[in-house]
Amino acid sequence: MFEHKFITNAISRSAENALDRRRFFQAAGVAGFGVGSAVLLAGQPALATERKDDGGAPSDSAILNFALNLEYLEAEFYLQAVTGNGLPDDMITGRGQQGDVSGGYAVPFDTPAIRKYAQEIAADEKSHVAFLRSALGGAAVSRPTLNLDDSFTAAALAAGLIGPGETFDVFENEVNFLFGAFIFEDVGVTAYKGAAPLISNKTYLEAAAGLLAVEAYHAGIIRTTLYSLGVETPSIYPTIQKISDARDSLDGPTDLDQGIGTADTSNLVPTDANALAFSRTPGQVLNIAYLTPNKATSGGFFPDGVNGKINTSGH
Repeated sequence: MFEHKFITNAISRSAENALDRRRFFQAAGVAGFGVGSAVLLAGQPALATERKDDGGAPSDSAILNFALNLEYLEAEFYLQAVTGNGLPDDMITGRGQQGDVSGGYAVPFDTPAIRKYAQEIAADEKSHVAFLRSALGGAAVSRPTLNLDDSFTAAALAAGLIGPGETFDVFENEVNFLFGAFIFEDVGVTAYKGAAPLISNKTYLEAAAGLLAVEAYHAGIIRTTLYSLGVETPSIYPTIQKISDARDSLDGPTDLDQGIGTADTSNLVPTDANALAFSRTPGQVLNIAYLTPNKATSGGFFPDGVNGKINTSGH
């Protein structure tokens, strides 16, 4: 639970105007509410705006909208894989240009456990979209145009998994699906960790920490599953390392990425020398999402770019 003064300050900073603050205080009663209740009461007006704070840093809502773009991508990927359908129409509206999704169909899973993992993660990612849209209210951006076919071929070509003229269908089988999931999950963990210092409102910071934790659980599931498959199929280990190296080639000169290890030694938890997870800036995350090492505003998985204030890759 947070003290009355803290909740008061948090709501005052995040509310768009005095009327929003009064309505929220009246609805929440403030005292006795946990952070989840205080921030995300269903049906409340939008609390965050796209303005920048006095120091010129992106607003909390701009950061949450950046995260929402990533959650749209993950939700569509996993939902397509387990159901053959994406998000419902009432979960993709908002500010900015709403786009379509190209590619995606139900994966013919052979392993019941992997199917169940995918179903659970799909449900989580759909809930993340709902969570962020609720937190942002009217400030939430719409789902941008997403590419789930050509983008994976481009990523596989860059990683050396296929040659020129070949295609990589991430939905063709469960192993390809896991390779695609590996691309997303590690990036999601580093994205939330990198965004944490940018969030001023601690109520939103607590929510972002919860999202980061779930993405880390997901990444652990994918990495462990791939490592286990590698026991019978050792070629999986160098394949994952190629994907890791490709991500590293996009996000700058520093070495922020790690594979899952080798047949001799596992590396299921990628960390620095202090056993801490790595961070990526929003720009670095978009370098990977746009599949370019250069400064850009679109490309790769987001052919028309992401919606919101934070939309440009680094370098």
